[in-house]
Amino acid sequence: MIRYHLKYYLINLAIVLLAGGCASVFHQPMKPSKARLGEYSGFHKELTILPAPAEKIVVAVYKFRDQTGQYKATESGASWSTAVTQGATSVLLESLEECGWFVPIEREGLSNLLNERRIIRSSREQYQAETGEKQSMLPPLLFGGVMIEGGIISYETNILTGGAGVRYFGTGVNGEYREDKVTIYLRAVSTSNGRILKTVHTSKTILSQKLDIGVFRFVSLKKLLEAETGYTFNEPSQIAVQEAIDKAVYALVMEGILDNLWTLKDSADLNSQIIKDYVAEKQENNQTDYLGFVSKQRRNTFSAGVTGGLLLYDGDYTGTKILPGTTLSIGFKEKQPLSFHWNMGAGMAGAEDIFTSNAGFSDLSVQYRFFNRFSTTPFVRTGMGVMYYSRKHWFYEDPAFNKTMAPYWFAEAGYEFLTGKKLGISVAGDYIQLLNDSFDEKQYGKYNDRIWSVKIGINYYFNLFNP
Repeated sequence: MIRYHLKYYLINLAIVLLAGGCASVFHQPMKPSKARLGEYSGFHKELTILPAPAEKIVVAVYKFRDQTGQYKATESGASWSTAVTQGATSVLLESLEECGWFVPIEREGLSNLLNERRIIRSSREQYQAETGEKQSMLPPLLFGGVMIEGGIISYETNILTGGAGVRYFGTGVNGEYREDKVTIYLRAVSTSNGRILKTVHTSKTILSQKLDIGVFRFVSLKKLLEAETGYTFNEPSQIAVQEAIDKAVYALVMEGILDNLWTLKDSADLNSQIIKDYVAEKQENNQTDYLGFVSKQRRNTFSAGVTGGLLLYDGDYTGTKILPGTTLSIGFKEKQPLSFHWNMGAGMAGAEDIFTSNAGFSDLSVQYRFFNRFSTTPFVRTGMGVMYYSRKHWFYEDPAFNKTMAPYWFAEAGYEFLTGKKLGISVAGDYIQLLNDSFDEKQYGKYNDRIWSVKIGINYYFNLFNP
């Protein structure tokens, strides 16, 4: 018996190591890595395929600063490390150069540049005095027709957090995630009159994930099996800042084209797909909230749905059967967060080796969706109805409705995932409280019989008057 249990736990251990090893062990660095060229953000490619300009614009960037005042969050307390990079000016200069629309000139280290030019002039004057050979003057510095200003204006931590876990007999897995967010503002200023030509802003989330898998179990009286593995993933904040800056430069170019601030080399590019995609993205962005959810009217007025699931009896007998059930529903006012439903269905419920009852039910309910204009919407529902049940056939000769019917109220919570304006998929859990104690034909204790259910369904949304 001990060998059998040991074999069982060794199998569990192997599963744990295989599940977590792919992420942590197989990617674990075994030796120092060589230097490599710097990585680019995920948006860098789109930045480099912009339509060509009629003439590149000379731009000056003095300082693109971290204006957040945020320090890196740690579990142990305060940290003096800043949350975002202090070298954002260098990142911006590279983005301006890579996009192909601008000629950036040095202004952050202007004092150093001027010092070097003074040294050159002094050396040439000295050489001319000693040799009598006339030396040429230094060419003038380029000046920018446009000045780029702005900065990193926001770094918000824990805008979205969550996790899940399960543990059974000492074997378990749990995961956590967190999202931070960095926001960039960028503006183009005319150096001739100081006018702000255009202002754009972009944001980028920063994802952190953690997964732990472990076993903690006594395999015998004095032998303890313990193993754990896992991994963490932290998206680099520097890459997030780089991507936000790349997107801001891209948006600045696009806005300048659309507002005729600068011109294209080929005017036909004004109708190119890349500009159409930007205009469509901008329109959609007006309906997008800070979490990235698109808020718009997604449902029609009425709905028809069908669900299938499992029913679990919870009453005066111990033990329960897992039996099937189905529901048909009609919904009204589905465009609103608060909607109304008429439901009717049938199913089976019972206790192991004791009884099985067929049940038919009908109820009216009210439902509330928390994020009705998003594609993923949690919802809650409650209502009251009447259930008819029979241990024989569905409707036998003498139904005796006064003895085989029970009023009930129910509560439901779940999620709905929309695949379009007309079709949604839902998963939910129900608690059905019968208002009498006759379902199992046994009255024991002070609580009435109950039924639990889990189900999955499909909802079709439609309009009767304006199809």
